[in-house]
Amino acid sequence: MIGKRVADAVVAQEDMDLVGVADVTSDWRARMARAVGVADVTSDWRARMARAKGFALYAADPDRTPAMREAGLDVAGGLDDLLATADIVVDSTPKKVAVRNVETYRERGIRFIVHGGEKHEVTGHSFVAEANYASAIGRDRTRVVSCNTTSIVRTLTALKVAGLLGSARGTLLRRATDPWESHLGGIMNTLVPEPDIPSHQGPDAQSVDPDLDVITMAVKVPQTLAHLHYWSVRMPRKASKDEVLEAFRASSRIALIRMADGLGALNAVKEMMADFGRPNDSLYEVALWEDMLKVEGDELYYAYMVDNQAIVIPETIDAIRALTEAERDGSASIARTNAALGVGTFTAT
Repeated sequence: MIGKRVADAVVAQEDMDLVGVADVTSDWRARMARAVGVADVTSDWRARMARAKGFALYAADPDRTPAMREAGLDVAGGLDDLLATADIVVDSTPKKVAVRNVETYRERGIRFIVHGGEKHEVTGHSFVAEANYASAIGRDRTRVVSCNTTSIVRTLTALKVAGLLGSARGTLLRRATDPWESHLGGIMNTLVPEPDIPSHQGPDAQSVDPDLDVITMAVKVPQTLAHLHYWSVRMPRKASKDEVLEAFRASSRIALIRMADGLGALNAVKEMMADFGRPNDSLYEVALWEDMLKVEGDELYYAYMVDNQAIVIPETIDAIRALTEAERDGSASIARTNAALGVGTFTAT
């Protein structure tokens, strides 16, 4: 769940204050309740965790306020009350819900951020900090792109900055669903290819950087840990493996890992995040296998892991600074966010 991670990340920033969190809409909760055979989820554990952390809790649907209070939740008010005190809102509601909230934000004249489940057209701007921070400064809205798209833009931007990017072709093995809702759906004992080539992530990456020559293919696989990407890149010239690795190392949000260190699978990397004490075992970086990476002349092949609940968190924090003009220097914002969240601090070697 991205929303709770964003809230925790905001609290970790010295230059930000969390005014409060709003519970998701009741119609979505009702669907979840029916799926698991629960009569009412007004007192859902996620809302209770927000209060346990000291976050002011607001009802996204004001009609639910009495029921939430009756369930024992300390509700500070409705969404309008929250928006009246905030400078910016981060909407992390389920897919296609945020687009219904956008008109409210516009009417209130409040800056807002949505996430990759929404279309680029909702905001007219899509964001990845290392690629286009400057273009977001002072805007009233942006979309932090999806986890997979964030990883694509990060890695291809690193190659582009180093003059090593020609065309890129990627195959994505996508986890079937989020772990917290795997009991509600998902796939078992099968693989489900996305019906179109390119899959949506390639064009989505071009919404951040139109110059990217990128095509993606994707398939859902029956696991919930993380996504796995395989990439083939045609470079504009021959390069060495060391040169490519240096290009990736130049990004603070790409972490080079090695199978030789026992990190030969997604679960091992997640376990290492837990050992490092990351909240929610969060892998904020793209975890790219350096000993798998292969260079043949002007052809480059590599693979990496994407934590879909964590990778967009630092991007969201940077987007807040850009929209509010709290920091006009993208590299300075990235450094501040990284320091607060511990991004780029772990090493397996």
